[in-house]
Amino acid sequence: MKLDVKQGFQNTTNRPLHPGADGWGTAVLLIERWLATQERVDALLEQLAPGLPAQERARAQHLFYGVVRWAGRIDGALAGLMAMPPRTKVRAILMVAGFELHEQRLAADKTGAIAKVIHHAVEKAKTVASPKEAGLVNAVARKMASRLDEVPKTLAEEFAHPEWLVLRWVKQFGEDKARQLLEWNQQPAPVYARWRSAEPTPDFLAPTKWPGFFEVKAGRWEDVRKLANDGAIYLQDPSTRLCVELLAPQPGETILDACAAPGGKSLMIADAMQSGKLVALDEEGPRLQRLRENLGRAPKRVDVSLMPADLEKVGTVFFRDFSLPETYDAVLLDAPCSNTGVMRHRIDVKQRLQEGDFAQHGNQQLALLHAAARMVRPGGRLVYSTCSLDAQENEAVIRAFFDSRAGGVFKREKHILAHPWNDGHDAAAAFLLRKN
Repeated sequence: MKLDVKQGFQNTTNRPLHPGADGWGTAVLLIERWLATQERVDALLEQLAPGLPAQERARAQHLFYGVVRWAGRIDGALAGLMAMPPRTKVRAILMVAGFELHEQRLAADKTGAIAKVIHHAVEKAKTVASPKEAGLVNAVARKMASRLDEVPKTLAEEFAHPEWLVLRWVKQFGEDKARQLLEWNQQPAPVYARWRSAEPTPDFLAPTKWPGFFEVKAGRWEDVRKLANDGAIYLQDPSTRLCVELLAPQPGETILDACAAPGGKSLMIADAMQSGKLVALDEEGPRLQRLRENLGRAPKRVDVSLMPADLEKVGTVFFRDFSLPETYDAVLLDAPCSNTGVMRHRIDVKQRLQEGDFAQHGNQQLALLHAAARMVRPGGRLVYSTCSLDAQENEAVIRAFFDSRAGGVFKREKHILAHPWNDGHDAAAAFLLRKN
């Protein structure tokens, strides 16, 4: 396998976040930074410098994710309890305590468990903040505990999602499925791995109902890291297989992955091809480094080229200038989207998403679909996919494409719509189009 990089990379390094004395203190630091900057959760975790033992780092991530998942409910319980807003650090302490209180709502000895959480938060606040602020934490946490114990009035309040988004899902899927989706979003996601090696799988990888995908058992992260570094596994949700299976890569084909970063689907395509030409294209940015690393693990007989470029701004002449195919047997367009189908993994999406984003995404997706369609040879295949479960980003985009002149030379052969309540994994949509 020859990895041909057509342009240089711009490697950006974020400001490091040094861990606290333990997992709890580190979670407070992560929440403090998140409240102050509204940075993406995954970016913040990547900034966390080494230094914590594995168990404490896992504890920090558990608390951090928990606070972000339940931030709406914790904020609601805190509302009006303080005459003046506290320091961001103190608010972070209260939110970590709030999540721990939320976790204890079903404890056998709930009263004792709540008392322990509050006592721990107060003692930690004495050093993480100040003795005076520890007194505030004590008073506020006790009142917050009572509020968190109250029965929520709405689905949005119960599951800490924006009201407008819950109403949108109820309208689209019905209340029962919307509730199942909300419950799904609020659960920690298992870690899945796609097995790439010819060797037998180790016992800490549990088989799933999806061929080639295994669930990683807890406590084996160092073993998993080694397997990932060796290229034996790639960590990804089973939903990611759907668009690649629909594309059905064949040995010897020329294939374009048009929005390739960070490269999980590109690598899956290369593994399915085993030989041929794969071009992976995506915009310049930090994720290209991960794409480059992933493509470096492709099978040796697959000729891989990486093009840092914007699909909407390039055409066949651009590809020819780089001595690459101008049209392809198959093109995958895994389009940027709202990520509403992967909110169990991308837990801060609901805080960032706005109601008007669906139309904005739909317009961009349609433009990308037109650009991708130009790269398909006659008789070739085009797969349009998203990790959204919203019709405005899926069926509506496909309808608009076929209503256009460009859609006239394609026919729709097949599509897949996966939903967590039916499929047991993240949501995904994929549409197979063939050029006449």
